[in-house]
Order: sequence, then C-alpha cells, then structure tokens
Amino acid sequence: MRIFKRGTAAITGSLGRLLFPPICPGCQTAITRAGTVCPDCWSALRFIERPYCEILCLPFSYDLGKGFLSAEAIADPPPFARLRAAVIYQGLAARLVTALKYGDRTDLVPLMAGWMSRAGGELLADADVVVPVPLHAGRLWRRRFNQAAELGRSVARQAHVDFAPLALIRVKPTQTQVGLGPRQRQENVRGAFRVPEQRRPEIRGRRVLLIDDVYTTGATVASATRALKRAGASDVDVLTFARVAAGGE
Repeated sequence: MRIFKRGTAAITGSLGRLLFPPICPGCQTAITRAGTVCPDCWSALRFIERPYCEILCLPFSYDLGKGFLSAEAIADPPPFARLRAAVIYQGLAARLVTALKYGDRTDLVPLMAGWMSRAGGELLADADVVVPVPLHAGRLWRRRFNQAAELGRSVARQAHVDFAPLALIRVKPTQTQVGLGPRQRQENVRGAFRVPEQRRPEIRGRRVLLIDDVYTTGATVASATRALKRAGASDVDVLTFARVAAGGE
C-alpha cells in the first residue's frame, strides 16, 4: 500500500509538472524545478558576500581585514549587534520584495527565506528565538498577512529555532516609510513597538533574531530592537532579505 501511494504521488507530481511547469519568478520563463530562478535572473541578483562590514553588512570592494567596520557603523552604531542580508535591494530583488508585499506572492517565501538562511547562518546559530517586525493591526487587516512574519516562520523552521510571531507588536499606526528622509523615518517609528507583558518570557534573557524584508536606513529595526531590549532581550541581531547598497527602508 505504501509503495502504491508513493507511485501514485510520483505520477501525480509528474503530471502536475507537465500541465503546470515551474516558471521563474523573475521573468516568467519555464525552469527545470520550482523554488529557484533562471540563469539570467540569477546573474542579475547581487548576493552579498564577504568582505563586508561585520555590523551593517555593507559590501566592501576589497578585503580590509577581519572585523573591519564601515564608516556608517563607526559614526552611528546601531542598537542591534549584527545585520545580515541576502541581496542588494535593486532590480529583481526589489521586484521580488514588491511582489511578496503587495502582490500576495507568498509562493516566493521559500525561495527568499532560503537565501536569507544562507546569508544569516552565523546569526541563526546564535539565536534563541526568531521574531518578525510586526505590522500595525489595521495594516495587517488590509494586507491580510505580514511578509516579515512569513519569511521569519520559514527561516525559523529551516533552522529549528523558536519562532515568536506575537512577541513584538506595533502599537503606533505609522505611515509608510517610502519617500521619507532618514530623520522623518526615525520620528515615524519612534515608540512604535512594544513587547506585551504576557510575551516577555519569550524574550527575556534570550538572543533575538529580528526578521524584516528590507533594510534601508535601519530606523524600523532600530526602534524594534530598543523595544526588545527594554523587554529584557540579551541582544538582538537582524536578518533581512535585502538591503540598500549604501547609506540611507
């Protein structure tokens, strides 16, 4: 019976691939297997590899030595310990983020979270709990899902790390960060996050890995980090799918 079920599943899977072949999420051309991109789109992605700033994950054009920090990290140290991101936010990477966030393309989550897990391996090894940057209740109701939570759920599952999607809430209905300058972004998210009293045991004394889709100026994750630390987190690292190439979500 078990062999029969396996055979039936294999036939069904083959028939499904024949009728609905996997397509590249970047250019919609047919590809050999789902959960990846075509060679042309792969070459268009700029994956972040060392050498880079050990705090802000800003790529360096050449190796400056182990532990070297960017000017941004030295001049304005963030409240979190380390940031890691899979790709530079441009071109296809930006389109994937937009498709997930605004196009309901939750089918992209395994692909994007897989790249995030690779980029954040050292952070995941140190993490006690994964926490996504939350949406305000009103925006969550309109959007129907939180892209950071979906990415965080997949990352935590792959790494077998605790996932706490309700440990951090957004108590301030902030406006979208798009189009705001660095100072405006900071003011927009100031005091926007809180750890509910009943959720503090999920955070207290633990190293938190904070998940978001994109890092730009860092205003959002900085505000979220401070809320987590006020709740007793021992430290906070940040993992995003993408980050801007330099400077100022």
